[in-house]
Amino acid sequence: MTRPSYPDKPRPGDRIAVISPSSGLPGILPLPYELGLRRLRDEFGLEVVEYPTTRTMGSTPAERAVDIHAAFADPEIKAVIASIGGDDQITVLPHLDRELLRANPKPFFGYSDNTNLLALLRNLGIVGYHGGSVMVELGRPGAMHPLTADSLRAALFTRGAYELTPAKETDHVNRRWEDPRTFDSEPEMRPADDWVWHNADRVVEGPGWGGNLEILGWLLMADREVRPVGDYAGSVLFLETSEEMPSADEVYRILRNMGERGLLQQFPALIMGRAKCWSFAQPLGAEEGDRYRAEQRQAVLRALSEYAPDTMAVLDVDLGHTDPQVVIPYGGNIRVDGTAHRIVVTY
Repeated sequence: MTRPSYPDKPRPGDRIAVISPSSGLPGILPLPYELGLRRLRDEFGLEVVEYPTTRTMGSTPAERAVDIHAAFADPEIKAVIASIGGDDQITVLPHLDRELLRANPKPFFGYSDNTNLLALLRNLGIVGYHGGSVMVELGRPGAMHPLTADSLRAALFTRGAYELTPAKETDHVNRRWEDPRTFDSEPEMRPADDWVWHNADRVVEGPGWGGNLEILGWLLMADREVRPVGDYAGSVLFLETSEEMPSADEVYRILRNMGERGLLQQFPALIMGRAKCWSFAQPLGAEEGDRYRAEQRQAVLRALSEYAPDTMAVLDVDLGHTDPQVVIPYGGNIRVDGTAHRIVVTY
């Protein structure tokens, strides 16, 4: 499989599209959305362009596809960023004009359910960016986290190597977006554990593939945007789990089934995101959250031991549904240096 190429980057002053390929949450939760838009304008210097479904809950997959096409086809739009994720972007994929997207490559930023579009773009030969959303990272209460802002700014505007830095703190308890008081101060943080290295005795370098684990499971079940397993040989797998907080058993089963397919063993290195361990549906205490993360790490290592025992792994990396968050190039180069305990991505 040919490595995807990097689309041209925007510059301050350029126009950037904000779309909602999954959920139209900006329409019912405007506070973090409007804050994120202000930061795109004031802190990143970009002109924001919205589309008909960006603030529309319940828009059809075909309507959302029209907005994706419009954003990519407009030569004045220099990058595209998702407002937030959701749970049905897989239904948008059949409506997309792949030749239109291939002919108009642009940096696309998103994660979670946006794993669908990132995987499609990679299959079209376009590097995307797993991370950064308007409502979450840009709309963070109080201020953007410096680690998040630095990574997102580098991914948006620069080309070349960028070394990921382990976070010294991480979020735990969230606050309601409906309440204006939520945005008066930054989230409460707690000390973050360092990355966990496994089989760290070599250097692996290759194009990144992966995304949100639950969404990848759905893509595999629907046989969408997943290429023959051999096409991933030598790539770097990166994964993360969502705020729905799948159990350790479920994480193991998804990875097991990837192993049964012959997919898991194609990757000489795995980067696993720091697990989200609190939600309004599962408000775990600090000790319970630590236990949840530990059980997920054990599940990942169990699957690797059974299907890919030689794979190098780095766990608790700050990607995906975590705060702070670093951006991972989807299809772009990732260098995992086990001997030096360093991860360098190419934006």
